[in-house]
Amino acid sequence: MLIYGYKTFFIQTEKVESADYAYHFALIAEEADNEYWRQIEKGAKETASKHHIYLEYLAPKRANNDKLLKLFDRVISAKVDGIIVQGVEGDRFVELVHKSVEREIPIINVDTDVPNSERKAYVGTDNFRAGELAGKTLIESTTGEQHVGVVTGRFDAINQKQRLKGFKKAIKDIPRIHVVDIKESNITSNGAAQAAYSLLKQYPQINMFLGTSALDGIGIVDGIQQIADNKAFTIIGFDLLPETLQLIKEGKIDATIAQYPKQMGKESVNVLLELQEGDILDDEIYIDTKVIKKGDLSSLQDGELP
Repeated sequence: MLIYGYKTFFIQTEKVESADYAYHFALIAEEADNEYWRQIEKGAKETASKHHIYLEYLAPKRANNDKLLKLFDRVISAKVDGIIVQGVEGDRFVELVHKSVEREIPIINVDTDVPNSERKAYVGTDNFRAGELAGKTLIESTTGEQHVGVVTGRFDAINQKQRLKGFKKAIKDIPRIHVVDIKESNITSNGAAQAAYSLLKQYPQINMFLGTSALDGIGIVDGIQQIADNKAFTIIGFDLLPETLQLIKEGKIDATIAQYPKQMGKESVNVLLELQEGDILDDEIYIDTKVIKKGDLSSLQDGELP
């Protein structure tokens, strides 16, 4: 798959040269067909089109840091004018950012930041604050003892770790709230369903779930239906995917921490465009996050700011 993507990249690069675009940017996503990343792509391509920029969307078929890093390396070698990429933990990512800087290719981190690299800017959610919002929402939405099962996208993802840290900070002084266990979904709804099912089987006292990535809330609902359909749960998810909003409407998810991936994509391209002209003043561009509940649905459009 990556080899095919590599060939396609160079074929498309030739087309870019013949089409005489102003610039050629690359967006490297965590996972190719993930709905959240497709929203980032949509926003990025809308802005790129307005400025006659060719924007190429590239990603591993399934989320995998090693494959993403290999793709990042190949894109650097293709000598594009700028790269938007999800930050990845570890020395290899830092080395690749340095390699791109040596070749005068500016790097923007989107969704997940690696501030100790030479990236020019981060565009995305303040993930620690988003986790805090989830914790505060749980506190405000519940009374009595809460036994929390957490489903997180990937244990090796920086943004997921930051959200969990923020969540734990928000609830640390609330003795009635207990995090029972944390399981991984591999950023798929099926994985989240399996994680929720496993958590309930192992810890039947769980009465609240937090899902920290886009498909977790959806999967948690499915997992509950398989093992404890008649029990009441408080569920807090992440993101504004259509199915998540529908489940909030039906009362199956209580709240979601809204991110705006389309806006992230737009702003990332704007920042790269600024960097073609010179430097930028702010290297952390946080896109708004907020809590969305059933009463907020009428003001929402999928992926857009309400």
